[in-house]
Amino acid sequence: MTAVTDLPSAPTQQSLQLILARNLISTLSTAAFIVDPDGVVVFYNEAAGDFLGIRYEETGKVPLSEWRGRMGPVDAEGDPVAETDMPIDIAHRDRRPVHDTGRVRPAQGEERSVEMLALPLIGTDDSYEGAVGVFWSRDGGRE
Repeated sequence: MTAVTDLPSAPTQQSLQLILARNLISTLSTAAFIVDPDGVVVFYNEAAGDFLGIRYEETGKVPLSEWRGRMGPVDAEGDPVAETDMPIDIAHRDRRPVHDTGRVRPAQGEERSVEMLALPLIGTDDSYEGAVGVFWSRDGGRE
């Protein structure tokens, strides 16, 4: 029998902040995801799965680089955006909140204009526990 902690969708036991963040974003109707301190997307909610065209239960944890590839961030000319310019990367690297607008071209969809918010998760002892990214369509359509 497989233990719950062995499943790719189980929250890590190392961080209460990650567990609480997962509980929160799983209730949101806005697309959201969690990155752990190692730069791994450890969970994304149903709205993010709808946006990407693939559910978390199908992918499990994925490296942030793979997440970026699925999101497909592009600049005004349609060229890929440098990973260092993405809000989640800035929040992860600099441990500060970031808000931005941009364009994405998800692997399973058409190009869209989005609002993006990334917030670092800081523990009670000021330790960095990861980051939460939230995004929504500016085109008036559903995420």
